[in-house]
Parts: sequence; structure tokens; C-alpha cells
Amino acid sequence: MSHDQNFKNLILDYPHLALAFFAATEADGIDAARITPVRQEQFQERLGERFRELDVPLLVEWPNGRREALAFVLEEESDARRFSIHRLAHYCLDLAELMKTDRVVPVVIFLRQAQGVAQRLCLSGDHHTYLDFRYLSCALGELAYEHYRHSDNLVIRLNLPNMQYPAGRKVEVYAQAVRGLTGLERDPEKQLKYLDFIDIYAALDDNERVEYQRDYPDEARTMSRFAERFREEGIQQGMQQGLQQGMQQGVQQGKHQGEALVLERLLRLKFGTLPDEVQQRIDQASEQTLLAWSERVLTANRLDEVLH
Repeated sequence: MSHDQNFKNLILDYPHLALAFFAATEADGIDAARITPVRQEQFQERLGERFRELDVPLLVEWPNGRREALAFVLEEESDARRFSIHRLAHYCLDLAELMKTDRVVPVVIFLRQAQGVAQRLCLSGDHHTYLDFRYLSCALGELAYEHYRHSDNLVIRLNLPNMQYPAGRKVEVYAQAVRGLTGLERDPEKQLKYLDFIDIYAALDDNERVEYQRDYPDEARTMSRFAERFREEGIQQGMQQGLQQGMQQGVQQGKHQGEALVLERLLRLKFGTLPDEVQQRIDQASEQTLLAWSERVLTANRLDEVLH
């Protein structure tokens, strides 16, 4: 699983909301700003081996020059022990030189806690400090879920499962994240995409999913209806892709691919990350089998009830 890529997608899909959360002290008036992802490929040749593909540089420009443009560099760290403040400082200096600006804001998102991590880098001699480098830090695992559970910032709601909360409230945290997604995001494709995000980081087990369906029946029914609609749309999309190939074989292949894709999504929505052997069974199953399995998803309480 690429946590870096998950957070890169999140930041690029919701840049204003991401900066308002992860870089709040520098995000004054961010709603009125234009945010442009910096094309990283233009830096790769010049930065060479130091180029870090999964850092996310964003150029923020305010209308009428109200504020001078800022370049934000956001880095996600799944394991705080791997974080290097020297590497981040080097990257920011290179980026500043290439963009011809000294207005660069480094932001580090720690997936869990950041205790003991260097927060400041000073290069100095006996009489002067020659470089004083700091960064904005957001350690998700140190944030109290209670303070953010009703936020109207979608990026915050999606990250509720990454925050600090009692183990016994895990299902509640999941429900609040899903409510935030369905209430704040209207795009069905993004809803589906970030349901996967919530599922990955909440990681409910079978018992917790049963508890969710029992204690939050309205939300569970809403997600079931959404999943069924996505299933129908996925089948249609697969058939259209097949038709575009201009051959009957292409139609069948496209329909089969659509059924497999929909079943994968339905299973992930209800049961979380799929084991490799389940993925292989889906890839090898016939169209009729995929249809039968898809119909069982909404009533099954365990993964093996779907695939028996």
C-alpha cells in the first residue's frame, strides 16, 4: 500500500482544503487563491537523484497581488523514523532555486505520531547562524478525534480514522468519516474513491462491520444503494468500452471487466482490503459467477459468505 500516493491524490483532489488543514498558519485567505500543482517532471532532470517524486509542490497565487505567491511543499511520512530534515531542507532549497523564489513553505504530514523527530535544522558557527530551517508539522496520530469529528473540511473528515481515539469508538469514527464524505462530496466517483481511503485507514474487522450496520443502519443503507448504483454504472461502462473496440469479443471482455471492477469495489466498501487469493478468484471467475457474487454482497456479513 502506498500511503504517499494516497495522500498525494488527496492533496491534488482537494488542494484548498488540504492546505487549510495541514498548513493552517500559512493558509490565510486560501479560499480566494488559485492553487496550481507544480509540474514535477520539469525538475527531475535538474534535481537528479535528489528528486522526490512523491513530494507535492503547490503554487498558491492570490488575486490582485493581495499576497505574494507561495510555494508549498507537502511531504507524507508513514514512518516518522524515516524522516530526514536534511533531505527536506535540501529539496526545498533546490525547489526555491528552480522556481526563483524564497517563499517556500515546507509541510510534513506524519501519518501517526512524530515524537522525537527533529523540528528544526540550524547550521551555525561560533558567532552566527547561517541557516535556520523549520517546517510545519501535522502529526495525525496526535490529534484528538473529538476536536474534529464535526468539521466541514472534507480532508479533515476523511482523516478521522488516522487521529487519536479510544479503541472502543472505532466504528463511530468510521461512521463520522463516511458521513463527512457523503455530506460534503457530491461527485459519485470521488465518493467511491475516498470510501476506499476511509476503509484503508479505519481497517474495520468483520465484527466491527457488523456493528456498523447494526448501529448506523441509515448510513449502511445509503452506502448499499450507492454501491448498487455504482455496480450498474460499472457494467454499462464496461459494455461501452467493449463496444468501442468494434468486436463482439470486445463487448464480452468489457462487460466482464466491468463486473470484476464493480465486485472489487463492493467488497472493499463492505469488507476492507481484499486478500490476494480473493483478488485472484475475481480475476479468474466467469461473468455469471461475478454476477452471483455481486448480488450476495449486500446481504452477506462475511467475505466467505459472498464467495462460497
